[in-house]
Amino acid sequence: MAEVKAKKKSEVVRVLRQLSKNKLAVLGGIIFFIEVIVAILAPVIAPYDHTAMDLMNINAGPSAAHWFGCDDLGRDIFSRIIIGSRYSITIGICAIAIATVIGCAIGAVAGYYGGWVDNIIMRILDVIQAIPGMLLMIVAAAMLGPGFLNTIMAMSIGTIPGMARMLRAQMLKERGNEYIEAETSINCSTFRIILSHLLPNCMSPIIVQATMGVGQTITLAAGLSFLGLGVQPPAPEWGAMLSNARAFMRTAPHLVIFPGLAIAVTVLALNLLGDGLRDALDPKLKN
Repeated sequence: MAEVKAKKKSEVVRVLRQLSKNKLAVLGGIIFFIEVIVAILAPVIAPYDHTAMDLMNINAGPSAAHWFGCDDLGRDIFSRIIIGSRYSITIGICAIAIATVIGCAIGAVAGYYGGWVDNIIMRILDVIQAIPGMLLMIVAAAMLGPGFLNTIMAMSIGTIPGMARMLRAQMLKERGNEYIEAETSINCSTFRIILSHLLPNCMSPIIVQATMGVGQTITLAAGLSFLGLGVQPPAPEWGAMLSNARAFMRTAPHLVIFPGLAIAVTVLALNLLGDGLRDALDPKLKN
């Protein structure tokens, strides 16, 4: 047991060391870490109440008093973006976490048992994936209704099939290895084989997909809010802010620029981190 723990620790150290060599990945990780801290401390960091209206500064541009300017109701955009990070980042992380747990459970069963179980699960996933991802999320959001929690559920529904397929593919590669035959020969339970032996050896691509999926989910959630199916005003979710600013794109472009930059920087940081993790977890780079 001690040797197994030491091996896992050494693997984590190797991945972190390899990741640290990728400067862009480190930069992406630092940016996202800062954004998470900002989201946690948002009420303390925000200089103004995100609902407070300054009627003297309606659609005012960036200034010393309001760094990102004010919106059409005189609310400070900088404060709203900081508070809005709580909604956008939480949606991205929670939706991917739910999709990963459910998708891994489905993919593990399909990949381990194979045969008719695998065929039934895969055909169901084929039907779901035949619907374009964004359309599926729009339908799910329309059925569940707008709102923060419903947006998380709609995002996770559209991501589950991809996670399940990826884990299934890894399971099919691993289940024929000798260590699985050894576990089966000593009557190790199926649950223990999957949870303790197969999953740890199949998680590398899942970790990468989940990391990059958070950024994609933030973008899709912003799209739903832009269409009026996601988080609803007055909550300052970044997509909802973009939706509210549509009518002022020419007269007050800062209303669109700063929420758009918040989304772009977050997605870029997660993509850089995901690329770095993919390279660090690549078995070919172990030596």
